[in-house]
Amino acid sequence: MGLKTIWKDYKVLIVMGTSLGLVHWGWFYIKSSPIFQVKTEDFVPEPGIVAYVMQSDHKNKEK
Repeated sequence: MGLKTIWKDYKVLIVMGTSLGLVHWGWFYIKSSPIFQVKTEDFVPEPGIVAYVMQSDHKNKEK
């Protein structure tokens, strides 16, 4: 089984496997790039329902 036979029988597997590997490597490289990193603080915003319920409780306590 020579290289010509392997290439002929497994051409799609070789091309698609290499392409898939390179795409995943490129995506990982892009995601880890400092240009695309979001600078976040430790602040986690409250969901809207929590803020609404807290306002409702505050209004009910004033009455």
